[in-house]
Amino acid sequence: AARTSRPIFAAGGVGTREDVATLLDAHATAVVVGTRFLTAEEAGTKATHRRALLELTVRDTVVTRAFSGRPARAIRNAFTDRFTELAPAMYPEIHYLTSPLRGEANDAGDAEYLNLWAGTGFAQCSEASAAEIVNELGSA
Repeated sequence: AARTSRPIFAAGGVGTREDVATLLDAHATAVVVGTRFLTAEEAGTKATHRRALLELTVRDTVVTRAFSGRPARAIRNAFTDRFTELAPAMYPEIHYLTSPLRGEANDAGDAEYLNLWAGTGFAQCSEASAAEIVNELGSA
């Protein structure tokens, strides 16, 4: 691999200490973790979204514009199945159009019609504090 004096930040699909070690061994300057922190005690994640991250282990993720008009990765659900192929690239119009539906789905605890943003490693999510997650990811 080519060496550079510029910092390399590795991200995407990082959920375990092994993932972090692999990326650091590949000479990443730092490792960026996202989805894993959505279930941290300090996160402002909505209850329905948090439950889905912790309980749905048999679903996959999909890149969709269905909720906002911009591509983003989410846990696959009834809404993404129905609208991903149809959704136009119209941000923020799609965001505002789907906002009432997402609000009602959240209020009803219905994960099938809520934007469940998550990366591919969402199955690694657990109930813990941010400090505990950092310690777990950094332990050898």
